[in-house]
Amino acid sequence: MYRSQEVRKLAPEMDPLRMGMGWTVEDLEKPQILVESTFGDSHPGSAHLYEFVNLAAKGVHDAGGKAARYFATDICDGMSQGHDGINYSLASRDTICSLIEIHERATTFDAGVFVASCDKAVPAHLMAIGRTNLPTVMVTGGVMDAGPDLLTLEQIGKYSAMFERGEITREQFTFYKHHACPSCGACSFMGTASTMQIMAEALGLMLPGSALMPAMCEDLKTVAYNAGKQAMFLAEQDRKPRDMVTRKSFENAVMVHAAISGSTNAMIHMPAIAHEFGVDLDADAFDRLHRGAHYLLDIRPAGAWPAQYFYYAGGVPRVMEEIKSMLHLDVMTVTGKTLGENLEELKTNGYYDKCEEYLAKTGCKRTDVIRSFGKPIGENGTIAVLKGNLAPEGAVIKHSAVPRAMWKATLSARPFDCEEDAISAILTHKINPGDAVFIRYEGPKGSGMPEMFYTTEAISSDPALSASIALITDGRFSGASKGPAIGHVSPEAADGGPIALVEDHDLISIDVEERKLEIVGVKGERKTPEEIDAILAERKAKWIPKPARYESGVLSVFTKNAVSPMKGGYIEVK
Repeated sequence: MYRSQEVRKLAPEMDPLRMGMGWTVEDLEKPQILVESTFGDSHPGSAHLYEFVNLAAKGVHDAGGKAARYFATDICDGMSQGHDGINYSLASRDTICSLIEIHERATTFDAGVFVASCDKAVPAHLMAIGRTNLPTVMVTGGVMDAGPDLLTLEQIGKYSAMFERGEITREQFTFYKHHACPSCGACSFMGTASTMQIMAEALGLMLPGSALMPAMCEDLKTVAYNAGKQAMFLAEQDRKPRDMVTRKSFENAVMVHAAISGSTNAMIHMPAIAHEFGVDLDADAFDRLHRGAHYLLDIRPAGAWPAQYFYYAGGVPRVMEEIKSMLHLDVMTVTGKTLGENLEELKTNGYYDKCEEYLAKTGCKRTDVIRSFGKPIGENGTIAVLKGNLAPEGAVIKHSAVPRAMWKATLSARPFDCEEDAISAILTHKINPGDAVFIRYEGPKGSGMPEMFYTTEAISSDPALSASIALITDGRFSGASKGPAIGHVSPEAADGGPIALVEDHDLISIDVEERKLEIVGVKGERKTPEEIDAILAERKAKWIPKPARYESGVLSVFTKNAVSPMKGGYIEVK
């Protein structure tokens, strides 16, 4: 007997309440499928999801089940930038996850279809799948089209900084703003939204080849319908996510992450998702798997093309084919087949033929977008985890976006206790080549761990600074960020981590090759490691914690209970 039918016996009010919504007696006796989504008029990544929700529900109906549509709308990081709204971003991930848990547990279901597109929505849904262990297939809402001359949204930060410096006119800047988002879908670059859509498929929780499709294409409608039918299969087989998604699945996802030069925010989300699946995925695993990994994807912001070209070039399956020798092909997926079986089936079912038809219209070759394994863009992954007396638990750098000259550098510290002060100093030319700009008290416990997007754009768009300074923070960066940015420094400043103890003109040593981030001097003068330890101990004894920034509301709950950035920044109530 399905779980939903067992619960009906325990809750006699359930039947009349559902019939009050128009359910028939026959509906009551069918397998009950939760169709959960972030649909809402919140941003282009969610405004179009209702159609996919209804198509998934139709797929459930045609397969003999009854779908119930639930909604937990997400916010948009882009709309939250530039004001304190961005502090709610990471907290929204855990809040959505918890609301999905409530939806599923308060009214028992037999399986689910989860529909989401963007930065926090997809990770939230993946966390909820692991937490509830409800047999579920994920559908992601795809990516928006590029604008004129392949304009994409991540370029707006650059143009904003250029406008502030008087390098472009107001009319030029307005044109870019008005044409950067020509359709619904996630932003058309390999930011966090695109990265996490790909991670969902790489974990085996999506129908093969369905991640990061163009949001407006007919293929995605077919995927949503088929996902509803597949949810019925999962219900009948009682195939639970934790039985399929294992440590091997997460290792596969990290290898794909390296191949696509995915967002550094995956270092926040993947450990949090793994935690819900009962898997320990630490920062060292990311660093280890990225070493020697082949980086293949020529998609913005690091590459040349908009993200819609990813599907045209073959999507996740093509990436996996190229790195097949580095994957665990025996992991199970929501198809009921192994990853290896899925990849073989795609070679014969017309998937790649359809992709080639789309790609031909762009004038690109497949290898222009997804390089072959033997001719990669890079051969050492894209992310490194740095450690040392400044970041004992680690910090993250996307080394593929860092000028080679900055891989090994000693810089002079310029610490700021909030992003606003730091970006003002950069825009008013108070930061000089050779400086290390610190933004602290912006971790999960400090302010909710907002993105430092505008700061990174101000740096990367300034030729004098982009190859000569570093930005170091216990906050995080947008998936669109480029340049010498080191984030997730742990322990964070609000927890009394060494980043809180940095003073003006401390010498900061960065060594990407050796994976080190250290304080090596004071007031411009080098010291021995023992002398530095003594100085930091003296500073720590005098350090006074800052008062809690939030005393009520969701950010109070989040900042008081979040784990460190390198552990995933999720809420853990002990």
